[in-house]
Amino acid sequence: MKYCAAQVKYLTAIQELSAESEEVKSVDIARHLGVSRSSVSKTLRCLANSGLVYEDYAISVVLTPEGVEAVRDIFRNFNETYIFFRRFLRLSHEEAHSQALTFVTTFPEETCDRLRKVIKKNVKKNV
Repeated sequence: MKYCAAQVKYLTAIQELSAESEEVKSVDIARHLGVSRSSVSKTLRCLANSGLVYEDYAISVVLTPEGVEAVRDIFRNFNETYIFFRRFLRLSHEEAHSQALTFVTTFPEETCDRLRKVIKKNVKKNV
């Protein structure tokens, strides 16, 4: 993955908040991630400079087409890793979510891809 851990966390938060509400504001992201509004502003500036969110993020945070593609890449590994932590390790939703996010932001993309393939293979066997 070509995104830093902070970018992944913020893109994931934006995606999750977008699923809950039509409009995502920086204060929503701050609450969701438990960070200050100034941290959100700084990271959104970075995401805008990278072309992942639109420049007018002060009004509402919206992913660009590149941002949508980045989220698709992130969730490809995140979802399978979450399933692993939830189903196989029987972690709570919160723990599985947190640890899956940590995993995909810490481990190399190749390792995430390999785990995703193993999980898919085992999920099919158990269905």
